[in-house]
Amino acid sequence: MPLRKHSEILPIIFTTILALSVLYAPQPLLPVLSFEFNVSREAAAALTTVTFIPLALAPLAYGYLLETVSPIRVLKIAVPILALSEVFFAASSSFSLLIVIRLIQGLLVPAILTSLMTYLSGRSTADTVQRSMAIYIAATIFGGFIGRATSGLIANLCGWRFSFLALAVTLIIGFITLFRLPETADLKMTRPKPRALFQVLSQPGFLPIYLSVFCLFLIFAAVMNFLPFRLTELSDQANELRIGLMYSGYMMGIVTSLGAPKFISWVKGEIRTIRIGLVCLALTLLGLAWTQIWVLFGMIFLHCAAMFLVHSTASGLVNRMAGNEYRGLTNGLYVAFYYAGGSVGSFVPGIVYRYFGWNGFIALLLSICALGYFCISRSRPSARVA
Repeated sequence: MPLRKHSEILPIIFTTILALSVLYAPQPLLPVLSFEFNVSREAAAALTTVTFIPLALAPLAYGYLLETVSPIRVLKIAVPILALSEVFFAASSSFSLLIVIRLIQGLLVPAILTSLMTYLSGRSTADTVQRSMAIYIAATIFGGFIGRATSGLIANLCGWRFSFLALAVTLIIGFITLFRLPETADLKMTRPKPRALFQVLSQPGFLPIYLSVFCLFLIFAAVMNFLPFRLTELSDQANELRIGLMYSGYMMGIVTSLGAPKFISWVKGEIRTIRIGLVCLALTLLGLAWTQIWVLFGMIFLHCAAMFLVHSTASGLVNRMAGNEYRGLTNGLYVAFYYAGGSVGSFVPGIVYRYFGWNGFIALLLSICALGYFCISRSRPSARVA
């Protein structure tokens, strides 16, 4: 049964935005949390890392759950628990407890996102599924921005704890909207098989793309996670609000994601598009070595544009390369490599930053970008997608 125009799509969009907001809300507040709990910036950055780790495993793990439980039931359990976790996060006086709460959130967010994608694709027709997924991707991008921006704004006005209380309230509202979605018993994911994993990875072209995506999100997660600390180094006026607004460039992802098909057509190929995107990403990393705040602000726009151009192109490419039998598993592996890169990038480059400074941090990310370019250059898909 296809989606009704507004009664079903709006709760899905709203819940998607909230889930991504939970994932990224602490990022602009990391310097504040580091000071509040007297921990190092690497320890503070772990608040992001611990949520990415389950996201790297969830695409396969939650497939089994959704074999027997409807996506709506999963959402009605996970969303209120996520709201409750935000209340505990806001009330916590222990950094160790914050880490535990973020780990729990890292288990809940992928359950919500996987259920939303399963419900949305299952309720769309063959003619509307591509448009539905484009709307979903746009919602994830907007959620990533609004979560960072509003947490910085609220923290600047009322204190950091109120940022997470506000998220708890909006999650409850999102939970209420879920009751507008009808229960379905026919939306199921394909149960992954260990042998199929190796079959997909052994096919020409797939593993190099997955590795390049791993490098891509490693770089992006590192920049987004440690940018607040760089800003506080450069300016005494870098408060929570100003740091949150630095993530405005994230909105460029919507533009480049929706414009990727035209760009692919213009340069005549997905692989060429990914290469161009990685080169542009490297140039923005060089720009982030500058010390002027206004230059960094502009570079973040270009950085996000390049990142989401590569991300949207690569995800479309693996779907075109996949056969119908392994399409779900192909996407699951893509998301697993993507967030595995994020979990590494949200923590490990911070060690380099600590001992070698911001320029050493940028040099590391440039080398990883070069590795990603090398990986995608090794991909040899069929001529129709080259």
